Amino acid sequence: MTAAFVDHFSYALGNETRSVEETYRLDGITSTPAALISAGFRQHHVCRPGTTAYDLARAAVELIRLHLDDVGAIIYATCLPENGTIGDVATFAATRDVKHLMDFPASHLQSEFGLQHAAVIGLNQQACTGMLGSLRIARALLTSEPDLQRVLCVTADRFPDNALYEQTYNLISDGAAACIVSRHGGRFRILATHALTNGALATASDDETAGTFFSYAHRAITSVLQRACLSAEDIRWVVPQNMNVKAWQILARLLRIPEERICFPTMPDVGHVISGDNVINLCRLIDQDAIQSGDRLLLFMAGYGLNWQCVILEQV
Repeated sequence: MTAAFVDHFSYALGNETRSVEETYRLDGITSTPAALISAGFRQHHVCRPGTTAYDLARAAVELIRLHLDDVGAIIYATCLPENGTIGDVATFAATRDVKHLMDFPASHLQSEFGLQHAAVIGLNQQACTGMLGSLRIARALLTSEPDLQRVLCVTADRFPDNALYEQTYNLISDGAAACIVSRHGGRFRILATHALTNGALATASDDETAGTFFSYAHRAITSVLQRACLSAEDIRWVVPQNMNVKAWQILARLLRIPEERICFPTMPDVGHVISGDNVINLCRLIDQDAIQSGDRLLLFMAGYGLNWQCVILEQV
């Protein structure tokens, strides 16, 4: 397979920060503050009224504007269907014209940043695994289209006003993340990807989702290691989603990976940013100079659908 590299990571968070206790007082979570704090959460980020998922995407891409040359494709991932359009529902209701429901944010992003040669792909049925799915698709595009040089991967979601900001006992944040996948070098080489879906659990309850997490996570991670011809001992850092710290303690034992190598340092202050957690935690590791040349990183994410995806990176 054609070599693919990923670099230029960025993210943007909802413009209001709330403590767990404050969100509980606002009836925005179902668990007690003590339960979520014991799970590892302290605060999260929500969008003020009027701030859209597209605003978050634009902010994340603006941070890497200087690296957008030769972008030939944009993969724009969303978790919630309504974040996959910025169309006007009221205008549709008045006119009955469905084009008002098809005002796609990826097209606006392409135009706003002057990426005239970039085709767009919308990805919206992989839930929290969407960013890792974007990396997988970007790598495949570079392999199949020799003229394609760079792919911009973006994910952005914000919960509707008055939504509960808790899912499967995790504290959610509004946010966006972005990065660039290219064929001509970057900080990390993509070594392997893997994805699993169990559609029979598409509408699983919180308890059903938690109950299937460990078996499918173990299966997804061991499969991607096999694809890369690596073992758990070869992984310097596991860079996961921000979710209940106790779950990662259990999964670390199942995988025989030391807990100190599972790195999600942003969880207390950032919360679970839908499919942006891997990028956000990776940015923190980069800022801390915690990754050396030759280090291999395993990015993992689970999401509704139910979906599980993994990507293994190697620092160049």
